[in-house]
Amino acid sequence: MKKDKIDIALLDCYTELYKHADPPADFQKLMDEAELNDRGQKIIRFEEYELDHVTFDRILEESIKKHKIKGYQAQQFRTSIWLGCSPKFKNKLPS
Repeated sequence: MKKDKIDIALLDCYTELYKHADPPADFQKLMDEAELNDRGQKIIRFEEYELDHVTFDRILEESIKKHKIKGYQAQQFRTSIWLGCSPKFKNKLPS
């Protein structure tokens, strides 16, 4: 899969993750308004947004299926999302 197709899939996945986060956010707006660090990278304040594990996993797997990402590239995609600027996970309280 070409890099630009992966980039589109990543953007699509982050858009859905933030759309379902608490509080919901427009990922494109977050990107447009992000400050740059000393290396020129955009700083997304992902710790201000929360998402439960189930919703996160569902959106991630739907993105992989939608963009037809297979095999090793699917695992790389998952890792990129997990280690990237995804919303933080909501803490679960013990039952």
